[in-house]
Amino acid sequence: MLDAGCGTGENALFLAMRGHAVLGIDFAASAVAQAARKAEARGLDGLAAFIVRDALQPGDLGRTFDTVLDVGLFHTLQPADRAAYSAALRAVTAPGGRCLVLAWSDRNPFGYGPERVRRRDLRAAFSPAWRVDSVEAEELETLLPDGRVHAWLARMSAR
Repeated sequence: MLDAGCGTGENALFLAMRGHAVLGIDFAASAVAQAARKAEARGLDGLAAFIVRDALQPGDLGRTFDTVLDVGLFHTLQPADRAAYSAALRAVTAPGGRCLVLAWSDRNPFGYGPERVRRRDLRAAFSPAWRVDSVEAEELETLLPDGRVHAWLARMSAR
């Protein structure tokens, strides 16, 4: 699995604890270092690996992935970068692979936070390179006072 925009690695580590081999990438070197330390401390350094890499240009990762996960990265991208991001993820995904994206929703009523993403934004960004199987209403845990915000969970399959 590939965890795009892994941050400090909690999603990748959760998956590794369940036996999945996961590579987490993030452009923040300090976050990647913290994720690697957590993997070692939890005895998961054989299943979870972390490298500094820009998800918009991951380059050659040395392998392809059956599953790509994005929890909270898509909604930080500028709209002009979204199609390139989608294509970059597709380039590192094996034939028949899938991509799961959890992004901040336009259904949030307040005026702060990351870019509000509409359902159609996800479809537009991913449909050239992927088959968009579904975009469903979901929630995202945050450190905001309410604890949860509206999100979209998009499921895509590699074309």
